[in-house]
Amino acid sequence: MSFNKNTIYFIVIFAFIIRIVGASIVPPSLNWDEVSHAFNAYSVLHTGKDEWGNVLPLIFRAYGDYKLPVYIYLTAISQLLLGLSIVSARLPSILAGVGLVYFTYLLSKRLFNNINVGVISAFLVVLEPWSFFTSRGAFEANVAIFLIVAAAYFFLISLENKYKLLLVSLVLFGLSVWTYNSARIFAPLLLLLLTVLYRKELTKILKGGIAKFGVLLVLLLFFVPMFLQLINPIGTARYENVQIINDGVIAGIEEKRNSSVLPSPLPKLLFNRPIYLVEQVGKNYLSHFLPDFLFINGSSDYQFSVPNWGVLYLVNLPLFYIGLYLSIKNFKNKNYKLVLIWLLLAPLASSITKESPHVLRSITMLPMPMILVAVAVTKKTKNLLYYMLAVVLFFVAYLFTYYQSYRSNYSWSWQYGYEQAVSYIKENYDEYDNVIVNKKYGEPHEFVLYYWPWNPREYREDANLKRYYQSNWYWVDRFDKFYFVNDWEVPKFGSIFVTESGETLSCHTKKCLLVTSPSNRPLGWTNVETIKFLNGDIAFEIYENKDTGN
Repeated sequence: MSFNKNTIYFIVIFAFIIRIVGASIVPPSLNWDEVSHAFNAYSVLHTGKDEWGNVLPLIFRAYGDYKLPVYIYLTAISQLLLGLSIVSARLPSILAGVGLVYFTYLLSKRLFNNINVGVISAFLVVLEPWSFFTSRGAFEANVAIFLIVAAAYFFLISLENKYKLLLVSLVLFGLSVWTYNSARIFAPLLLLLLTVLYRKELTKILKGGIAKFGVLLVLLLFFVPMFLQLINPIGTARYENVQIINDGVIAGIEEKRNSSVLPSPLPKLLFNRPIYLVEQVGKNYLSHFLPDFLFINGSSDYQFSVPNWGVLYLVNLPLFYIGLYLSIKNFKNKNYKLVLIWLLLAPLASSITKESPHVLRSITMLPMPMILVAVAVTKKTKNLLYYMLAVVLFFVAYLFTYYQSYRSNYSWSWQYGYEQAVSYIKENYDEYDNVIVNKKYGEPHEFVLYYWPWNPREYREDANLKRYYQSNWYWVDRFDKFYFVNDWEVPKFGSIFVTESGETLSCHTKKCLLVTSPSNRPLGWTNVETIKFLNGDIAFEIYENKDTGN
């Protein structure tokens, strides 16, 4: 069985359809990162500044996790075209997912000079859980891997004495490192690998001074500011939150050392931070290639994968390892070598963080697993149609789970309910002197800003705005007549609320609305609304104080 060059166009159209259809209902709501992207994009679009008042920043402070700019600026464009909506927030990722399908086809066909490898690789990128799931949420990682794959393709094509395409490749690589943090490690490594593998071809197209100057200019424009940002605390802020070694780990190391019965100095030599780091990074790295992550259970973070589904379908388990074997066997071939080293370099960024293997942080592995499977299929499978039918059947089963049980049972992991809560507050806003919102589900102020939507300039200039920095995070305790309190700060008796930063609100003489977690309210308040997760469990209860004169 052989495919023709037009097959890819049907595959790309199908990829777009299954990514855009239902994008506003699955995933079931915008999470706090998506809302942060969307509101900052909205703020930039309408005021030229982010929510902190910075003019067109190269890094967005957000909650203190400092988000890279490309996805936010792309979202501003989609909002300009479509307005403020869930779809406009997710559109850049959706389109990047479709683009990844097409460039996977081009890249794999170019590497192996085989249209079947190209078509099957693209077909798998369309349907596999890893690439399908990440193409439907507002994930910067998905845009980054699209840029990297497109950059790699243009790099290879440029070797055919097409200098201008080399510049295109470098620009795409450069954009990727301003899109997602894992790309800041992987993209320079991949670019270095390509340079080493194809140095002879590069030498031929970079003979002139103008050509070399153009390459140097692009590299300086994108990569030097990146490295300067990385040596600044704001450039490493995100890593500080996800690094392997933290206070709890250090305490555990010290406990093992102190309780050890081994003679001195063995406890210090065996139980220390460098030993722990090497051991943990090694475990994390290997976990990216094991069946449990790839084919059986996937990630433990339900915002990035469906529980009990691997990131690749089980039918591909033997084929992936056969493809891996073929790459090792043909390692002298530059193209096999590129695929294999790409795959081996990709998990490095994810391996030096906790919660590894991580679907997003290791997304730079894409689309190599699909390409390895495609190579194995074309070489070892006699009937491609039966294999592709099996993949489709797996996809149908996955899609049913994704749209039904996952959407219902895991809506809590997407902070479902904030949109409904904000809608109720907005409808009844004028009836209350103050609105108190529980922080249990994370960053309620951002959901209020986005779903209202609040005027960004008025928010920044609000005299009641109270923000502060604590525990490597920026918290908002108050703006307008909103107060945001921790779960444990909701009083059981009385009507005096005190925020973590010390802001005090008494509802004894004011009419207040309280949006809180289930059954967490002061005695005597009246329930006026209940908002449930999609599985029927209570997400929020909304109360008002009965009496305001006591």
